[in-house]
Amino acid sequence: MNSEANARRIAMVESCFGTSGQPLNEQGRVLVGEGVLTKMCRKKPKPRQFFLFNDILVYGNIVLNKKKYNKQHLIPLEEVQLSSLEDDGQFRNGWLIKTPTKSFAVYAATATEKSEWMAHINKCVSDLLRKSGKKAAENHAAVWVPDSDTNICMHCKKSQFTLINRRHHCRKCGKVVCGPCSSKKVILQHQSSKPLRVCLSCHDEISSAQTQPNDSSGNLSNSLKDRTNDSSGDDDSDEDTDDPSIQTHPSATEYLPTPFDVP
Repeated sequence: MNSEANARRIAMVESCFGTSGQPLNEQGRVLVGEGVLTKMCRKKPKPRQFFLFNDILVYGNIVLNKKKYNKQHLIPLEEVQLSSLEDDGQFRNGWLIKTPTKSFAVYAATATEKSEWMAHINKCVSDLLRKSGKKAAENHAAVWVPDSDTNICMHCKKSQFTLINRRHHCRKCGKVVCGPCSSKKVILQHQSSKPLRVCLSCHDEISSAQTQPNDSSGNLSNSLKDRTNDSSGDDDSDEDTDDPSIQTHPSATEYLPTPFDVP
């Protein structure tokens, strides 16, 4: 693609996100393809607009199809690793997008589109790593189990979820757990510098794996901190805001003739 046409297409993407998005036009950046993929969110699957550049993957909520998007997310491709998913009932043509800070499943409308997306993303990642001399990321965030997959805590197997007994997610394994079974917080270095909620099993696993020198007062080192379960600073909500105008069936996908047919 010539540089002028590429610059026009990137400017169009920027305009679709408006002031809520970040500037995307950088030296050497090329828009490879775009299209709608169904993203598996915490509460339910939702269609999201994705843009693949040669160095980043961008996605956002669809406000007005092909004209306006919000909730922009930028993912550096150097951190990305893909894993194909087996078809499971209505959930077909899917794969995992894994990064150190966030991992999630997406689904394409057809097997061909899935193959194209995965091939182009993997090529961009490979090219970036080769040019930079960096190694692929070895640690990735867990994929969260959707809320709808269980009505009881996946740790104690007893506590039933209600309007009062809320669901929480372990940031280490991604399981849906109750408050008492996720009352501990630890620092997961690849995800955040702040302590994150984990289930009791993962807390015990991390405790046994880490060297924990005690200071003079008998407190544990800062690499592992037990915190009481409170809501402050612990956003366990689905960051993808619901939009009643958007269809949420896993196959609700719209494409150009192919997401990589760049004019």
